[in-house]
Amino acid sequence: MDPELEELTGVALRAAEVAGGIVMPLYDQRLTVELKADGTPVTEADRQAETAMRELFARETPGFGVLGEEQGESPGDGRHRWVIDPIDGTKSFIHHVPLFGTLVALERDGEPVVGVVACPAVGETAWASRGGGAFLNGEPTRVSDTPSLGEATVLTTSSASLLQRSPEGFARLAREAKLLRSWGDCYGYLAVIAGRAEAMIDPRVNPWDIAPFAVLVEEAGGRLTTWAGVDGAGEDAIATNGRIHRRLLELLNGDDRKT
Repeated sequence: MDPELEELTGVALRAAEVAGGIVMPLYDQRLTVELKADGTPVTEADRQAETAMRELFARETPGFGVLGEEQGESPGDGRHRWVIDPIDGTKSFIHHVPLFGTLVALERDGEPVVGVVACPAVGETAWASRGGGAFLNGEPTRVSDTPSLGEATVLTTSSASLLQRSPEGFARLAREAKLLRSWGDCYGYLAVIAGRAEAMIDPRVNPWDIAPFAVLVEEAGGRLTTWAGVDGAGEDAIATNGRIHRRLLELLNGDDRKT
């Protein structure tokens, strides 16, 4: 592993741990929920956790930029940028459902090179660095080797959003996939990385929702693309074990594009 990336992966893991230390004591409490301009919820736990993460980055990586869901962009040296979501899956968190987590990514020269997803309520943390492999709770992890969509478990954050984005694609997918479930947000990607599910589909994502998985999925042996089949993260995302990727794109897009 690149020594610099090894050190920075440690920083990312510490940031996720700091966030978890704030979030978990509030998990079972009744929190005031506010709606942001885009209609998504936010709590004091989100804000406190992001502030603590930013303070850690300022101490350990001074000069690095930070992009966070709650506090926006803090410019840095132009080469390194942390991309963070203190609570991915705030709706689950609010309703005391454990499928939420903290996301941390590091971009170097615009490319994600470190990714961490920590789901403290289920006691699982996955991390990866470019060229260094993917790990789940300290052990190497790989995507499944399931060869066909007919044997696959496919996840999405919101079936309603998927249906709205691609009604015909949703119908085709529901007919062909073995199992279609809404175990979404960051936990859906974690399930793919851990080999528990074969695909995670997001009709719409923000940079902080997806940046860590550009590293995690690929280092675990899978594939992450946009719905158009372009490798890497965009405004939408499909993560798979790689073997079912082309067929999934065909069903969602209604064509036989070569990807």
